Amino acid sequence: MNRDKRIEIFERLKADNPKPTTELAYDTPFELLVAVILSAQATDVGVNKATAKLFPVANTPQAILDLGEDGLKHYIKTIGLYNSKAANIMKTCAALVERHGGEVPGTRKALEALPGVGRKTANVVLNTAFGQPTMAVDTHIYRVSNRTGIAPGKTVLDVEKKLLRLVPKAYLQDAHHWLILHGRYTCTARKPRCGACIIEDLCEFRDKRDYLEVT
Repeated sequence: MNRDKRIEIFERLKADNPKPTTELAYDTPFELLVAVILSAQATDVGVNKATAKLFPVANTPQAILDLGEDGLKHYIKTIGLYNSKAANIMKTCAALVERHGGEVPGTRKALEALPGVGRKTANVVLNTAFGQPTMAVDTHIYRVSNRTGIAPGKTVLDVEKKLLRLVPKAYLQDAHHWLILHGRYTCTARKPRCGACIIEDLCEFRDKRDYLEVT
């Protein structure tokens, strides 16, 4: 895929959604961090339902520590893997209080040093909370990047590096959200909605003709 085609793809995505953002509900960097940790192998809808009850009660590291691990589990028990997630969140809260004065750090190294925080989670927080042009490659972005030809790669890290290099700078800050939303609602895994896709004519998906009847 050439640069002009990529520019047109992101220009259309921008025109369709000028100010994209995460579908996770949050008000502070800490709330976002907790929500992203909870979102692993869970839906944003499910996470939002849990945090809508949790955050009014405890939305700072110290408040969650005061709540206790069992107290935290009470609020997040509807989310998959809640036991391990609760343990990691408690450890992360302790680390934030001890090392960062209760504030979420704005560097990759410090974020990835927190329990339960990997590269993807760090990228989401850096991009969404701190406005850094990072690329959090999840299953949606990985699929869209490979299927469309925007940034094909054999691994998540390959795709991330290619996107950072190939996405035009004017669109890099928001590209993470555009690609996730496109993969979640249009370029879906089992049955992509090619006939209803705003970038269908630019996409290099070889088998899209099989889905063009979808509207």
